[in-house]
Amino acid sequence: MDCCICSPMATMYRLPRNAICAPCHEGAKAIISFLNKDEEQEDGGHGSAISHAPSKLNSSNKGMRDAWEQVKEMRDREDQTKQRAAFLEHGFALAWKEGIHTDIVVKPGTGPPIPAHKAILAARSEVFRHMLSADDHCKAPAGDSFSLPELSHAELSLLLAFLYTGALDQDLPERHLHALLVAADKYDVPFLRRACEARLAASVEPRNALRTLEVADLSSSAVLRERAMDTVLEHAEQVVFSPEYEGFAVRNAALCVEITRALLAKMSTTTTSKSDPHHA
Repeated sequence: MDCCICSPMATMYRLPRNAICAPCHEGAKAIISFLNKDEEQEDGGHGSAISHAPSKLNSSNKGMRDAWEQVKEMRDREDQTKQRAAFLEHGFALAWKEGIHTDIVVKPGTGPPIPAHKAILAARSEVFRHMLSADDHCKAPAGDSFSLPELSHAELSLLLAFLYTGALDQDLPERHLHALLVAADKYDVPFLRRACEARLAASVEPRNALRTLEVADLSSSAVLRERAMDTVLEHAEQVVFSPEYEGFAVRNAALCVEITRALLAKMSTTTTSKSDPHHA
């Protein structure tokens, strides 16, 4: 029987039937059983995942069972990675939140200072590493404290939390994401930069396009800048006649010139397309 899944015969030469061999049938059932496994039966070990597979998988037949084995290995690797990440995240976060052996104090522009660990700061940011270096001519002394005056206490707390855990809260206000993106650019934290860009890009709309464009320009974020500019051009009338545009224009003359030129170019392209006799 020519299996419609694993048969070496080219599809165009097969008879129009949906035959499936026994190994592919068993393998497909095993994959479905594995992926839909009841989470309440998990015991945390890799042996439990293997025990749910049918015993027939031990045969030498090939087909969907090869795919099942690959899926199982991928799932095991994913579980191991998650466990390692959770182990590291919990340990670092606990050390910071409980102030275990902190050796430096970071001062925000407003509010009380926050204790931290030099080793974590230096490992997460090359800029912080240089700032904390006692051997080089650095921007800040490598004493018991240093300041990040552009950040409020809440923003600094969010920055440090990310450096320790690698995660952002789901309900962060937009203004905090803006501050974190600028900080990620200034202090060279690429992972935080990508996280903020993704979160902000997903929420760009006419009401916040100008603010997003301004922050993208300030943080040299090409991805976010393009997304915000596209939104401005797409909803030009709504954005340009909004109450925020006047203040935006005062602060960002160069961006206003860029918006004007992009709008004129878009209008020119539209006019040319309409006047083209071959335009459908």
